[in-house]
Amino acid sequence: MILYLKKFSGILRLRYVLDEYLCCTRLLKVAMYTRRSFLASASAALAMSSLPRIAYATAPPSRAFGLQLYTVRKDIQADTPGVLAAVRKIGYRSVETFAAQYSRPAKELRQMISDADLFLPSAHFGYTDLSEKFDYAKELGVKYIVVGAPPFQKANSADAFKEFAAQYNQWGQEAAKYGMEFGFHNHNIEFQSFDGVTGLEILMKETDPKLVKWQMDCYWVTQAGADPVAMIHKYGERLQTLHFKDRKPNVPTSAKPGAPAHFTEVGTGTINFKAIWVAASPLHVPYFFVEQDQTEIPPLESIKISYNNLRKILQ
Repeated sequence: MILYLKKFSGILRLRYVLDEYLCCTRLLKVAMYTRRSFLASASAALAMSSLPRIAYATAPPSRAFGLQLYTVRKDIQADTPGVLAAVRKIGYRSVETFAAQYSRPAKELRQMISDADLFLPSAHFGYTDLSEKFDYAKELGVKYIVVGAPPFQKANSADAFKEFAAQYNQWGQEAAKYGMEFGFHNHNIEFQSFDGVTGLEILMKETDPKLVKWQMDCYWVTQAGADPVAMIHKYGERLQTLHFKDRKPNVPTSAKPGAPAHFTEVGTGTINFKAIWVAASPLHVPYFFVEQDQTEIPPLESIKISYNNLRKILQ
């Protein structure tokens, strides 16, 4: 009887050992499978990350569709509430103010824009008086304070653009104190070349990326003979917002101040706004503002065409 119990106990121990072995084998298989799955998933993620940015382009939210009010400057000076209501009715959700609008108190202008159910994230100011406008911009409630252009008559040398850059850095510091972000808007003159270096390259090199951002005007980039998409890929981390306006076909390019302009409604010209948005979307650019400096039809009709076309292009 004792011998039988010893044998039985040995069998139990053997069975226990076998069970432990089988359990470990299963765990090892699971671990190997999990590791293979992880490596496969990681490889797939790496492959996805190397795809062109088009894979991550998303349709812009309604709030992103903005209008630079300079486009309707004559109408809005005569009837600000009426024009703002018309802008909202077309479908725009955001607006950007321009320098000549600041004759009225900031709170009053802000209230008019709010009453029209529009957002006001950005405001343009002139180069000569921007230093005096920080309190006004803060009261206006904007996030972005933007200089429209440097003095055209001075923008004719590398030293001039270095001077502009120094001023932009100062404004960037001041804007940060107010809880705002400073940006500069380009025209074609920033693409003038001085000994092989453009004014834009000087501005980007000489300004602090943390303090000075860029509002890229796609028309003026194209008018200067450059490519907006290439500019986004080169300077994308500096982008603040975008200006959308289109350019007529078969017209000459130029970076010279005062060169003839060739504006047309968005979607009726040659600029590929879909490609621009595909490049800008992964960078989370929050707003783009339709702008047309001159229109051949009434401005309110013009901005309606641009809005409707842009909605179709970016859907």
